[in-house]
Amino acid sequence: MRPIKNIHGDKAPHWVGDGFFVKTLINYVEDNPDFNYSHTDPFLLFDYGNPTTFAPNPDYQSQPHGIGKHPHKGFETVTIAYSGEISHADSTGGRSDILEGDVQWMTTGRGISHEEFHSEAFGQRGGVFSMVQMWVNLPSIYKLTDPKYQSIKRSEMPIVELIDDSDADNHIPIGQAAIIAGDWCGVTGVASTFTPINVWDIELHTAGLTTLSVPNTHNTLLLVQEGELLVNGTLVGAGNLIQFDAPSQSPEDAQSLNAQDHLNPQSHLNTQDLQTSDVFIPPTDTIELHYPTSTTLTSTTPTSTTDEQPLTPIKVLLFSGEPIGEPVAGHGPFVMNTQEELRQTFRDYQTGKFGQ
Repeated sequence: MRPIKNIHGDKAPHWVGDGFFVKTLINYVEDNPDFNYSHTDPFLLFDYGNPTTFAPNPDYQSQPHGIGKHPHKGFETVTIAYSGEISHADSTGGRSDILEGDVQWMTTGRGISHEEFHSEAFGQRGGVFSMVQMWVNLPSIYKLTDPKYQSIKRSEMPIVELIDDSDADNHIPIGQAAIIAGDWCGVTGVASTFTPINVWDIELHTAGLTTLSVPNTHNTLLLVQEGELLVNGTLVGAGNLIQFDAPSQSPEDAQSLNAQDHLNPQSHLNTQDLQTSDVFIPPTDTIELHYPTSTTLTSTTPTSTTDEQPLTPIKVLLFSGEPIGEPVAGHGPFVMNTQEELRQTFRDYQTGKFGQ
């Protein structure tokens, strides 16, 4: 089981533009010795959008809530809409509405400008708005890649049913996971990525216990988006980000051990496997998610749930990634590898050469 190292959630919320009320739970420019980019690589930044109620905006056409055109370079932005809707437009001509459950995966590459506002429909009606956005670093060989935009609809995501591990004989479903990126036991997410990354949007709707398996070569984090649950036995509430212990192996070490295992006569792989399988599968760690009944937190004695309050869904987001391990030089909306590259980016932006 991957141990929990820290739980982060004590950040003061702030506004991004006038449409996004967020807590920045990861920020690569912070120099906290216990929680910095070396612990989150390849994830540079993570904003948790606390559910916020917006009244209908009478000026939604001329003054929508959000943030106007701004540039990015050298990384990817991943936006997941939980409640509400976002309208996106960028300098490549990309334009779409991100509806509840949808994902916007934007590769900024050599440079892109975009804007993000509440959609016209949401601005007109108002309601609860909640989202998360993460910045995913690009390795140096892809820093100047062509910008691109992936609009991922909820209906396009593979859905994995989660079974109660505490009652394995009956195969009782207690939730599901939408696989946005990466691999879940052979189920592959729809997002294309430049480095090995998992992004799993998980919802538990029934009390029980389920176990996740993540590569032990990945930096691994988990956000409790809504509700309260036990993670590896620790109670964690909404708006908190769990930082798990560092990977127990580097990708190189794990691949070396995997190769040695292939040569071991006692290996679980047979001769046919060696001939047909050329895909490196890293060893995994486990993470336990336990949706407790109201009595679980105060007693270990089994009790009936007949008289308990109806359970409400718990939403968590797991994201893990293989560290890139390269130097980072960033300021504001630009993330490069060296200070000279960063200075050149600012010069290009100021002289109209940005994105060329």
